[in-house]
Amino acid sequence: MTRVPVLTRTAFGAAALALAAALPAAAQQQGEVEAKVDAAATPTKGETKLAKLLEGRVAGAPVSCIRNNLRDPVRTIDGTAYVYGSGQTIYVQRTRDPQSIDTNDTLVSTRFSGSQLCRLDTITTIDRVTGMFSGAVFFEDFIPYTRVKGTAKEG
Repeated sequence: MTRVPVLTRTAFGAAALALAAALPAAAQQQGEVEAKVDAAATPTKGETKLAKLLEGRVAGAPVSCIRNNLRDPVRTIDGTAYVYGSGQTIYVQRTRDPQSIDTNDTLVSTRFSGSQLCRLDTITTIDRVTGMFSGAVFFEDFIPYTRVKGTAKEG
């Protein structure tokens, strides 16, 4: 004859508590998945702005460093990316945490060589108004976007 384990009142109570604790976490995870799907379906204002900027361009292979020409503009797109350069090829830097990108911040590089900006450079941000430290930026690879021949739009 096989023995069937019998749940005691204490074991049953512990199992019920564990199940009750797991339900909100599962519901939260489901909500996060649904929010990500909704976010993917509806582009943010920043994603829309970046898409418009990249019209007529094709992405190239990621690079770890770009030339840092102080005359080239750096565009900050809130919650999305930094865009370096102008003309034929521009570089998009999404960073490890693009949601924290803010046009009210100024990027400060502590690298001594001003000729390149690289993935592993130490970058901090300061608030434009107060001049106070506001955070750190961790770059990923830069993605070059080159204008397709036949498109005349500058940007």
